[in-house]
Amino acid sequence: MLRGRSLSVTSLSGLPQWEVEELPVEDLLLFEVAWEVTNKVGGIYTVIQTKARTTADEWGDNYFLIGPYFEQNMKTQVEKCEPANDAVRRAVDIMNKHGCQVTDHADGKHVITQFHEWQAGTGLILSRARKLPIATIFTTHATLLGRYLCAANIDFYNHLDEFDIDKEAGERQIYHRYCMERASVHCAHVFTTVSEITAIEAEHMLKRKPDVVTPNGLNVKKFSAMHEFQNLHAMYKARIQEFVRGHFYGHLDFDLEKTLFFFIAGRYEFSNKGADIFLESLSRLNFLLRMHKSDVTVVVFFIMPAKTNNFNVETLKGQAVRKQLWDIAHSVKEKFGKKLYDALLRGEIPDMNNILDRDDLTIMKRAIFSTQRQSLPPVTTHNMMDDSTDPILSTIRRIGLFNSRTDRVKVILHPEFLSSTSPLLPMDYEEFVRGCHLGVFPSYYEPWGYTPAECTVMGIPSVTTNLSGFGCFMQEHVADPTAYGIYIVDRRFRSPDDSCNQLTKFLYGFCKQSRRQRIIQRNRTERLSDLLDWRYLGRYYQHARHLTLSRAFPDKFHAESTSPPTTEGFKYPRPSSVPPSPTGSQVSSPQSSDVEDEDEDERYNEEEEAERDRLNIKSPFSLGHVPHGKKKLHGEYKN
Repeated sequence: MLRGRSLSVTSLSGLPQWEVEELPVEDLLLFEVAWEVTNKVGGIYTVIQTKARTTADEWGDNYFLIGPYFEQNMKTQVEKCEPANDAVRRAVDIMNKHGCQVTDHADGKHVITQFHEWQAGTGLILSRARKLPIATIFTTHATLLGRYLCAANIDFYNHLDEFDIDKEAGERQIYHRYCMERASVHCAHVFTTVSEITAIEAEHMLKRKPDVVTPNGLNVKKFSAMHEFQNLHAMYKARIQEFVRGHFYGHLDFDLEKTLFFFIAGRYEFSNKGADIFLESLSRLNFLLRMHKSDVTVVVFFIMPAKTNNFNVETLKGQAVRKQLWDIAHSVKEKFGKKLYDALLRGEIPDMNNILDRDDLTIMKRAIFSTQRQSLPPVTTHNMMDDSTDPILSTIRRIGLFNSRTDRVKVILHPEFLSSTSPLLPMDYEEFVRGCHLGVFPSYYEPWGYTPAECTVMGIPSVTTNLSGFGCFMQEHVADPTAYGIYIVDRRFRSPDDSCNQLTKFLYGFCKQSRRQRIIQRNRTERLSDLLDWRYLGRYYQHARHLTLSRAFPDKFHAESTSPPTTEGFKYPRPSSVPPSPTGSQVSSPQSSDVEDEDEDERYNEEEEAERDRLNIKSPFSLGHVPHGKKKLHGEYKN
């Protein structure tokens, strides 16, 4: 039996205390297996990619990722090298010689293997069937049947205990995949999932309660200057404004300085991602803004990939017209500037009536004429393959949001992922998010929710729900999420119409904020990014590994779970500058109190609030530098 000193480690909220013996580095190997290793399909790719650095810092050369081989992905994401570990190198040599038929080359090392999702479950099932000495973890990021049932507009969460699981899987022709998923769950020494809401779902759908909840994190980049992220927001907002100038040419009768940019992004799952309730709320928001004669305009982007055959000609023309007008304005400005410069050199005040000649006026009149258009600005940037049946376009037609002059809410569907090489909107996704004012993700089915999490670490407020893992996580760790720019819509205990009304109130309240209030809110939102850093959330994975070792090798490892500790010391309180009444942070009616808004501005002191928030989150564990072939000993990462 390997000897080591037993340490008791107190974890973050929700993570039980555990005891584990320290082990020398040569006694452990860690493998993670997933279909999305270097293969971007969805959120699991982001989980593995962002977590890799902190895991490698901890495990050194004893950490390995296994995924599908795609030549293009290998060229762009993988650097080829020889394994530094002798046991792995010998195993790879055998694989090369015998076509992946490996003999056991662990050489007495204890192996932990974590399998993500049912696609990787085959390896787990066969490992247990052949009684290989491997400690196994199975992680589900969403259940197969849960995703299918929610997409069918079934009242899923209120009937979790009523479904005939085998029947539902068979009717949807996924029974074979469901059986692999369920077998993987029950074969694993430790079963984990990414959120409390998915844990409840998994217990009913897969008939096993998860042993550990492992929230998803991100690599958080902190700027040396406190307000650098605010400067990035201003810079990228200006680029979105340029696109809007072109898209709405001829109908640009609204003030871009009083225009807010909202967006929703993700897989095109109309109901699961909440696009249905979002569109309905936009219709109601448009009515409120028009009824109260607001001078605020909202431009809403739907970034959801769909089948298209090309760019919309009218959209391309709009950007061409915008560029032409810019070139003309620049040319006239240069000519004007030269005449003004020459006049000043002569000691004269130029005659402003003669500084522009007839040619200049003709050019400008032609430019103005070119901005005339007979049609409304398009609601989509591409030609849709299924235009007549597309759910978003069909709903837009039903609610009548056609980008008319009287609409205070404008809609733009961009049915492909953003790219800096696009001729329409040349921005990467991160740049686009930083330039927007609010991300809206009112999902009905969202096991975690990376999109609002990414908004948070960039300092952009967002809307989420209490049916998303991210929303539940924020409700647990932030006393007043709305004050920190996290608007949580209740989609679990309210009717769809009530949820839609709540979302409308959130959106209208956001539109009522002053510029200064939005800046204050972005500062608060960005401070929440520490909660989502893998340096904090990585310890949940640590606990799962310790637990699986104790179950796979009980004679050598010991991990004793106790009841989860309270969240004390790991919860952001309501900011001191927010008025004590709920109306200061959450608008419950179209009419908000200007007196309370001014009162909040007077009380706000960012440095004091930031320091108070820093005291409300525990320090991350320090990984330090781990040389090749070495790792930190287990139990060293205590708080």
